Amino acid sequence: MDFAAARKVMLDSQVRVNDVTDRDLQAAFGAVERERFCAADRAFSAYADIEPEVAGERRLMLPRDLGKLMQALDARAGEKALVMAGPYAAAVLARMGLSVTVQDSDAAVFEVTGAALADEGVATVVAPLSQPQGEGYDLIVSEAAVPVRPESWIAALRPGGRLAVVERSGPIGKAVLYVRGREGVSRRELFDCAPPVLSELIPAPAFAL
Repeated sequence: MDFAAARKVMLDSQVRVNDVTDRDLQAAFGAVERERFCAADRAFSAYADIEPEVAGERRLMLPRDLGKLMQALDARAGEKALVMAGPYAAAVLARMGLSVTVQDSDAAVFEVTGAALADEGVATVVAPLSQPQGEGYDLIVSEAAVPVRPESWIAALRPGGRLAVVERSGPIGKAVLYVRGREGVSRRELFDCAPPVLSELIPAPAFAL
């Protein structure tokens, strides 16, 4: 399979046409080898308009959705980024010149993607997704959805830091952008999408007498 040709088709037909106009972001999408970030037997589907399996419950986010989500972050070279459950997104940010750490609770994800992440200079951390490792991040992003507002993720941002994530409690989720200010946090809704929800972040059912 000609992955380079498939990558160009993905960029032209799924990313650029969906109002992703940031040239640095486009260039990163066109350079990072997406097929290296999914299970080997799913590499043929890396550039299709689907969510191919990485490992376990993890999936690659649709290129269209990830492009729009990352554009909202307004990422800049030299910034410090944390990616939660999103090795491909981490590689894209690294290619844009950011200092990137990717965190996941499932070590199997890095068994699949570790070599590609190392090639992109991305640091990896295996830890529960409920608690980001480190603090003072300029931006945080996830390829998976969260069931509720991720307060611990917001707390890991520096003042002025941005979090782009999909909040989903039903069939369709809402991509949102949080910006942490010195006196509060702003929230802006971006677009509808439906990536898989991180099951470990689903609150336990509450019982009332």
